[in-house]
Parts: sequence; C-alpha cells; structure tokens
Amino acid sequence: MEAETLALAQEIDFSMWGLFARATLTVKLVMLMLLLASIWSWAIIFDKFVSYRSARREAARFDRAFWSGEPLDALFDQLGVDPKGRSEKVFAAGMVEWRRSHRDDGGLIANAQSRIDRSMDVAIQKEAEGLQKGLPVLATIGSTAPFVGLFGTVFGIMNSFIEIAQQQNTSLVVVAPGIAEALLATGLGLLAAIPAVIFYNKFSADSDRIIGGYESFADEFSTILSRQLDS
Repeated sequence: MEAETLALAQEIDFSMWGLFARATLTVKLVMLMLLLASIWSWAIIFDKFVSYRSARREAARFDRAFWSGEPLDALFDQLGVDPKGRSEKVFAAGMVEWRRSHRDDGGLIANAQSRIDRSMDVAIQKEAEGLQKGLPVLATIGSTAPFVGLFGTVFGIMNSFIEIAQQQNTSLVVVAPGIAEALLATGLGLLAAIPAVIFYNKFSADSDRIIGGYESFADEFSTILSRQLDS
C-alpha cells in the first residue's frame, strides 16, 4: 500500500506551473495578483535606481559649476528659466525671484529675501515629490503582499480539507498537492514583499539625502544673496 501511494505521489506534478494549474480560481487570482505586484515593484525599483543615480550626478555637476567662480547671472543665463536638472531648477527658482525683486530703478522690492526662500522651498518640494514618486507603492506592496499570500494559503488549505472530507482519505496523495498549492501563495507573497520592503527603505534614505542636499544648497545660495542684499 505504501509503495502504491509513493508511486502515485511521484506522478503528481509539483512544479510551480503544475501547482498553479491545479489551484482553485480564487487561489489562482491571488497568485496572479502577487505576480503583478512583484513585477510592478521591480519596475519601480529599476526606475528609482536610474533616476537617483542621475539626480546625484546632476547635483555633483551643478555643484562644480556653481562654485567655479562664474558669476551667478551668467550661470543663470546659461541654464535658462526652466533647466532640466533638479538642482538647477532650485537655483533657477531663486534667481527668477531675485530678478523679479528688482525695481526699474535698480532698487529691491521689500521682503525680497523671504520671497526668494519661499520660491526655492516650493521648487525643492516639487523635486521631492518627483523623487519619492512610486515609494508609497513599494510600501503598500511590502506591507500587504504577505497577507494577500496568506489569504490564498488559508483558502487553499480550506479546499484541501474539503477534498479530504469528500474522499475520506488522508493519504499523502490527497493531502500533499493541496497543501503545496496553498503554500505557493504564501511564497509568492513573500517574494513580492521582501524586495519591496528592502528597496523602500533604501530609496527613502537615498531620497532624504538628495533632498537634504537641495536644502543645503538653497541655504547656501540664500546666504550669498543675503550678503548682496545687505551690501
């Protein structure tokens, strides 16, 4: 009897595709949902790798240009009102407000410093939103995917017990396929959640560092303009 049971168990396809094909419709939908969530999170991960690396390179390039000794007006004329780089946008926002604060007679409109600071703060906030776009999706996938997978597992195990009761048989041939299918849903949930959590934490820290760099530059630039206002 044991030899017959073992032979029947060996005939069962325990590959991922075989487990998916035998799963119930609900468990299949859960697995597909988790697979799509995993693909979505990896797409965001690769996009953030590229955008953050580009932002760091652009910030370093602009920092060299800003501190090269070139006059700020000349640098602004070279970049234009709407430059492509994130650091350049913060600089351009401050310079635009700086020039708008001059009257026709060459004097400065009152409270120019506060308006310049607010303009750069708004520019930093816009760039921060762009840098952090997609991170809430990673956080959501990381926190919910294990529970979605657990739902599929619970549903699959419930169906396995129903099948056991209907067949009145607790042999390995009856129990193993249903349990394996159910656990596959949990595995897919963890497969989607673990990278999402890891890279969410990494990108959150990277984003904070990049935004902190923009804020430090804005403070330094504001100090330079303040000296010119005082003089």
